[in-house]
Amino acid sequence: MRLLKSLLVATLMTSLIAASPGAMAQQSVSTEPLVVQKQGSFAVGGTVIRTPGTYNNTAPTAEGQTFHGDHLYAFYQVPQNSRLLPIVMLHGAYQSARSWETTSDGREGFQIIFLRRHFPVYLVDQPRRGRAGNSTVAATIEPSPYDQLFFDQFRIGTWPNYFNGVQFDRSPETLNQFFRSVTPNTGPYDAGVISDAMSALFERTGPGILFTHSQGGGPGWLTAIKNPNVRAIVAFEPGSGFVFPEGELPAAMPSAAGTLAPEAVSQADFQKLTRIPIIIYYGDNIPTKPTERRGEDNWRVRLAMAKLWVDAINTHGGDARLVHLPEIGIRGNTHFLFSDLNNVQIADLVSRFLTEKKLD
Repeated sequence: MRLLKSLLVATLMTSLIAASPGAMAQQSVSTEPLVVQKQGSFAVGGTVIRTPGTYNNTAPTAEGQTFHGDHLYAFYQVPQNSRLLPIVMLHGAYQSARSWETTSDGREGFQIIFLRRHFPVYLVDQPRRGRAGNSTVAATIEPSPYDQLFFDQFRIGTWPNYFNGVQFDRSPETLNQFFRSVTPNTGPYDAGVISDAMSALFERTGPGILFTHSQGGGPGWLTAIKNPNVRAIVAFEPGSGFVFPEGELPAAMPSAAGTLAPEAVSQADFQKLTRIPIIIYYGDNIPTKPTERRGEDNWRVRLAMAKLWVDAINTHGGDARLVHLPEIGIRGNTHFLFSDLNNVQIADLVSRFLTEKKLD
């Protein structure tokens, strides 16, 4: 009887776990030790400002001194028996490399998931952000309250309510950790500065795969234009910087969060984006019609622009694909789909794409 009771309890617990959000993702996470063969960090890219004059050791002023700024910071790990191509992960607005690390609710993020899949992984803090904070252009950082705006805009819900079925853990500590991942710019956002530094990174790493998130989408396209070492792009909800060939720009798209405008590049530069496979993923709770709900309407136009962008790439002979997760039966994902409760399921989709394109 005792053995039968134990078996019944175990069966019940298994059923409860299987019924919980993200259960399949949780069950497929490896608990094996992860062996890292090599790791380190460095700065790359950027510029040096030099002040005229002679430096005086005993009465120092700005004269004759230098200032190193506008570089990016990269932390890398190379697992044992690593694959040939590394993955470089670039964060979005108000974020840092922290985006890809441990999730806000304490699970393994994409950094560890793809290390376990034997990819070398490079995590980036973009210029003028996080550990790459030296900006050559001044900016004022104000302690502006914006947590609730981000809750809405990152599609966790409509404050203070979570979306039904959202793939985000609802414990207060998870939300606390999520809000504390927000990181301000220490200088003006500049896609050219970011993509210059990213190109310098790919010069150092050699050929690799670029993962981008949100605002990182625009600098990601520019990085691939500037450096042929970018062999593929996996973009998670690109939010700005959609580049189109000169003379082929679609109309700007107004929304409750402002107007999204396309950006022009030369035909020659746009053609460079057609030489690599590109895949874009968008999550759930994105409306198809205009709404006054700012956080959601913001992504309505971005998804619409991304569809036009993919069409433009493919019309010019490229290999681009957009996956809107609800359309393939995956529901509840936020703007941070790579750290949501089902992030292993999302990683599996990415892995299948990399295998299909012979990038693993």
